Amino acid sequence: MSVPEEIRKVSRPVNTIVEDSGSDGMYRYAVRSRNGARYHGGNPMPRNGRVIGHIINGQYVPIVDKTAISGPDMLSYGSAALFHSVSGDLLQSLLEVYPAKDAYDIIAIACLKVIRPNITCNRLQTHYDRTFTRIFYPDCSLSKNKVCDLLQRIGQDGSKRRSYYNKCLSKVVAEHHVAIDGMLKQDNSGVNDLSKFSYKGRVKGTRDVSVLYAYDIERMEPVCAEVFPGNSIDAASYRSFIVDNDIQKGLIIDDKGFPVKTIRRDLSDRPGLHYLTPIKRNDKRIADNDALRFDGALKGTGEDILYSKRIMKNGTWLYAFRKISTASREEHCFVERSIKKAFDTDKYLKKKDSFGTIVFESDEDMQPLTAYRSYSDRWLLELVFNRYKNDECLDHTNVQNDFSVIGSEFINFIATTATCRILNKARDAKVLEDETYGDMMEDLSEAWRKVKGPADPSSDDEYWIHTLKNSFQLMEALGLSKPVPAPPKRKRGRPRKNASKS
Repeated sequence: MSVPEEIRKVSRPVNTIVEDSGSDGMYRYAVRSRNGARYHGGNPMPRNGRVIGHIINGQYVPIVDKTAISGPDMLSYGSAALFHSVSGDLLQSLLEVYPAKDAYDIIAIACLKVIRPNITCNRLQTHYDRTFTRIFYPDCSLSKNKVCDLLQRIGQDGSKRRSYYNKCLSKVVAEHHVAIDGMLKQDNSGVNDLSKFSYKGRVKGTRDVSVLYAYDIERMEPVCAEVFPGNSIDAASYRSFIVDNDIQKGLIIDDKGFPVKTIRRDLSDRPGLHYLTPIKRNDKRIADNDALRFDGALKGTGEDILYSKRIMKNGTWLYAFRKISTASREEHCFVERSIKKAFDTDKYLKKKDSFGTIVFESDEDMQPLTAYRSYSDRWLLELVFNRYKNDECLDHTNVQNDFSVIGSEFINFIATTATCRILNKARDAKVLEDETYGDMMEDLSEAWRKVKGPADPSSDDEYWIHTLKNSFQLMEALGLSKPVPAPPKRKRGRPRKNASKS
């Protein structure tokens, strides 16, 4: 079909031709480049190349890339960068165990859980596409069905999970203590065998799964975890967890009340395992061993705490602590209640010495600070675990069977490990002195950056998008952005005048 003369006369690049496709759309007249020549019967014939543009509305319009063909040109940077800064070895361990595609999907989901703890499964891809998660962990497929399939496969392959946990356990240095603890997580699914009524769950009318975890006390981060039915017997679960993960040393922290004799009997083949359990304030052994006659003030906690350490006749130890602020609060509450009714002098004198105290029994001879941190710091880790306790991702998958629960908890474990590291990093940088963890993560997420910016950002470069001063201060404190160099100090006083000519 011949091309109208007015179309052929439109200004266009040299060595091109115009073709008429015969359609009625805007792309009817295509502009092709000449691509050399070929000989036919000894005569050179021009050869047409690719389409480089079109004649549209009487003008030549070149072909350009589709809008956002490679994704957005700016993304939320700060919170994803903080996760990335503490998780390099986590990804490396995943790559040594899982196929690269699965490893990147796992770490990307864990990153999104840290950034947005209550994220639903059908929002993972959305927030992946709007944050630097897609830059740090590229080519991930996080649609609802893809994530559901991933959780199933992770849960089905226990050997890979154990291999990953063994890598974590191997990093625990000999001088560190491994604590073993557990928590209940609500799960009312009717299609998995792990969801059962625990003792507490029957009272609440909800079913639970039990999650046991081991964590490095000195580093304050978990090293392995495992899911059990919510109605499982504590001691049996602990032994299974320890044997499955081949934990040879550790400190079982008991706040659930299962008997110490059971621990000794079931774990007698592992002499490196010990226990630490709180006892009641009216336990006779406290008075018999004069445990509340304190030895001194406990250093290294940042709080006013008295301590004592006593060995008992059976060879076990008592560790007693009195927190002054708690003692004052408990005494205040006792007196406040006495205003409403008669003051009982004998009861007050009997309780006064025990206000603010907690006493532990253990079969291990350790430093009092280690004993105190083993129990007190676990509450920080418990708060971190609770951050992922209501697993919205799992609630919105297509299935909720045993394998999905196990797979989801594995990713929660990685998210928890990263969160512990973020807390430690933020604490060392002293950024949590003026704001909460949640506020910090929210402020960081508001730092947007162009994708094509340098990998090592500076607060004064030109690639930031509407980022506030507070976000820059946080990123600089956390090592996520290089601070703006301070201007040179000006010398005080008047400049010296040149000496007068003689």
